[in-house]
Amino acid sequence: MTIHTRPQVMRLTEAAAERLRALSSASGKEAGGVRIGVKNGGCAGMEYTMSYAPAPGPYDEVIEEKGVKLLIDPTAVMFLLGTEMDYRADRMRSGFVFNNPNQTSACGCGESVTLKPAAEVSDAESH
Repeated sequence: MTIHTRPQVMRLTEAAAERLRALSSASGKEAGGVRIGVKNGGCAGMEYTMSYAPAPGPYDEVIEEKGVKLLIDPTAVMFLLGTEMDYRADRMRSGFVFNNPNQTSACGCGESVTLKPAAEVSDAESH
């Protein structure tokens, strides 16, 4: 019998988790989590989306890590598999950064990306 383990859709760096916890605390609202998704738009074709959600949707992928609950939109799962979410701040800008192995290109400003769905893992690769 072959057992297939499902990879975690996303991981958070400590910097991203710390920033999300701070934003959640500052908002004063009780949120069920932060919904992460992708949508068509921007000059490269797709954009990452983030929003507070009162509760998980019926088909959301729920990830609880480092004191943060992420709700992954089901239509985004195949585009986000293996992604690491980070938070970076420097003198010119600050924001969340998605280190995504499914990203094939990005626009110059970094707000829009081209994504391909994650490839299926064959039985030989999963062992």
